[in-house]
Amino acid sequence: MFSLRQAASLAIRNARSKHTLPDLPYDYAALEPIISRDIMSLHHSKHHQTYVTNLNAAEEKLKLAVEKGDVSAQIALAPAIKFNGGGHLNHSIFWQNLSPGSSQPSPELCKALDSSFGGIENMKKQLAAQTIAIQGSGWGWLGYNKSTGMIRISTCSNQDPLEATTGLVPILGIDVWEHAYYLQYKNVRADYVNAIFEIVNWKDVSERFKKANIC
Repeated sequence: MFSLRQAASLAIRNARSKHTLPDLPYDYAALEPIISRDIMSLHHSKHHQTYVTNLNAAEEKLKLAVEKGDVSAQIALAPAIKFNGGGHLNHSIFWQNLSPGSSQPSPELCKALDSSFGGIENMKKQLAAQTIAIQGSGWGWLGYNKSTGMIRISTCSNQDPLEATTGLVPILGIDVWEHAYYLQYKNVRADYVNAIFEIVNWKDVSERFKKANIC
């Protein structure tokens, strides 16, 4: 689980620089018709920006609490850092995981998906099913298990970050907070989750898998 020590370490490590909203590698309309311009604009410029703003504020407060040795204040700030830090981390991966152009998984990733799931289509079905089934808000993930060398499916509630929560290295995430799809798909989460595979940036996912496998 995300600990107070991790929160304090994160605050101190970033004390000299503020987090900033990352630029998208495409424009807001580029993922249409799967994800509309309106959703992308609100999701990126409003929701993600809010996580960044609140994370910076919480880290500044935590830095002061650490300097003062105020353990009570540090503990009180940990949930805000977990939530907003997770939101920033998760969305920074999510934007890169998507692409308006078609791509294919690398041969190495295909081999790993065959070993872990019996193929990419089986993986899609399993990831979609578990992601759709999340109660409330959260994320569905493909994560790399360094201990076993296998790719696993995991779900996280709210903005809990995958690696800090489960130890799995995130390689592909699907955001199922309602702000990610409701303007377009209403309450039919399944349509959104199944459609999003059409715009997965498999080049990015393959690179994340390669990096996780080497580290």
